[in-house]
Amino acid sequence: MHKIIFPVAAALLLTLTNCQSNTKNTETNTVMIDSTGDVQPDADTATNVDATVYKMPESKAFADNVAGKEAKLYTLKNKYMQVALSNYGARIVSMMVPDKNGKLIDVAPGFDDLKKYQQPGGAFMGPVVGRFGNRIAKGKFTLDGKNYQTELNNNGNNLHSGSTGFHSHAWDVKETDDKHLTLQYVSPDGEGGFPGTVTTNVTFTLTDDNGLKLDYTATTDKATPYNPTSHGFFNLNGQGTVNNHLMMIDADKFSAVDKGLIPQGEPVLVTGTPFDFRTPTTIGARINEKNEQLGFAGGYDHNFVLNKQRRAVGSNQDGFTKAVEVIGDETGIKMEVFTTEPAMQFYGGNFFKGTDTGRTGKPIGYREAFALETQHYPDSPNHPTYPNTILRPGDTYKQTTEYKFSTVK
Repeated sequence: MHKIIFPVAAALLLTLTNCQSNTKNTETNTVMIDSTGDVQPDADTATNVDATVYKMPESKAFADNVAGKEAKLYTLKNKYMQVALSNYGARIVSMMVPDKNGKLIDVAPGFDDLKKYQQPGGAFMGPVVGRFGNRIAKGKFTLDGKNYQTELNNNGNNLHSGSTGFHSHAWDVKETDDKHLTLQYVSPDGEGGFPGTVTTNVTFTLTDDNGLKLDYTATTDKATPYNPTSHGFFNLNGQGTVNNHLMMIDADKFSAVDKGLIPQGEPVLVTGTPFDFRTPTTIGARINEKNEQLGFAGGYDHNFVLNKQRRAVGSNQDGFTKAVEVIGDETGIKMEVFTTEPAMQFYGGNFFKGTDTGRTGKPIGYREAFALETQHYPDSPNHPTYPNTILRPGDTYKQTTEYKFSTVK
């Protein structure tokens, strides 16, 4: 039995009981997290959750004009939590979530003003990236007999569509209220080297049961690679190492990569590797093992192929399934990720250098934030056997991803 606790008022706590069974899927060997267990802390743990008071970012620090468009901060609220979003990059800026003691914790590390997100260190903190998220080998692809070259911005490859990707623009606000924000960006033909004018809409919804849901739709006037994702970063303790977070990923396979982090052939089994998170395991438990794949990425920065066909929710034909569960070892905050996408990139924060100061006034350091990017496979335009990522005229792209929060004692 778990107690789920949320703040209702300054002096009151509402305790709900969430019963879960210790069930094991014998086909996939995937175990859902239902207890924090006896988790031994990392040596680099230096977080004191009670010492920090988290505050929502100030709206005036995010008000600006970006290339002739107004950028603003928008706040979604329900009874228990608040989410701050910027239309600059369709970006998650802050997520205030109650911990097991009812204290609000900002679980989305980031910065206190817009300008920091316009710098290299902040560009990919929290935005929707696209039109093609993740990497394309050497920035090249061939589509309908024509060769295309995109920007090379990451070790000789294209990452998140380059410097003019979705993250770098102020999106148009189509609709907003306390629970919803709908944003639209029209990417012109040729932007970043990609063909076609693509119209993307993303609706952020804060649900009454503490879920932040992202619904994507898109259309194009020419065939184009299309693979958007939210590049939100998380730390369920609010600060400090994420290596002690307990994680389950429902994936039998992952994409082995080369030194440039480009997938090599078909996905491989996670069995017997540090990439097997089907049984709940702390993020840092095996991160220092001698393993070629960990060595290439300096830790985790890999595509996991989700067991979509085995965990369909009810009769939902879109395959909206649970992909991940993560628990903060200090706060008891639990995050579940549901998605219609076939895969997810787990990035463990290996490239944070502590050079950028976050909202807490402290640098965001090495492995102090992680990303769970629901997606199609990286470099899909160059792999015809991978799930299709080509959006064509007359078709409508659709995707839903939800981050849902609760607590465990």
